[in-house]
Amino acid sequence: MLFFAKEGLVLLSVPKTGTTAWQAALGDRASLVVRDPPELKHAPLYRYNRFFRPMFEKFCDRPPEIVAIVREPVSWLGSWFRYRRRSFLAGRPTSTEGVDFDGFVRGYLAETPPPWARVGSQAAFLAPRPNGARVDRLFRYEAPEALHAFLRERLGTDVVPDRANVSPQAPLDLAAETEAALRARCAADFALWDSAGH
Repeated sequence: MLFFAKEGLVLLSVPKTGTTAWQAALGDRASLVVRDPPELKHAPLYRYNRFFRPMFEKFCDRPPEIVAIVREPVSWLGSWFRYRRRSFLAGRPTSTEGVDFDGFVRGYLAETPPPWARVGSQAAFLAPRPNGARVDRLFRYEAPEALHAFLRERLGTDVVPDRANVSPQAPLDLAAETEAALRARCAADFALWDSAGH
């Protein structure tokens, strides 16, 4: 998470959307960078609302504008699948070693997902709160130029991040019935991505 007090801006760190690279690029420019632990770095909106919002609002003339990046849901799951194939996870319950992408998505859709398929949901991560806290601007991971332009105007600096935390390549083939089940079960995630950048 990045907080810019002067500009009244918060960039939430949705996992697997390139925010680690943005933190590296803008860390020196931000008023506060939350890097660790992962539960705080990747604080979903409900955790931001409970713990960070009251503090941040004390340092701004108005509630900070909340910005987030979302990724096309199949691509987002593919990034999780590839990340969990990394060698440092081998032998752990969260490793996807020995699982193909279709199996990973089917595990994700299971009533009780196995540990290697428990990755949450972008829609749940960014769900508006009962007190009205919500993301003000959504940008697509797949169209970074829109976020670049917004941050250039808002922060007065032109920073293009280097790639960071890149996972190894792996086939991301899905059976038609698996993709159909994913689109039905995760309709809110697809709708969220469709709404971004508009």
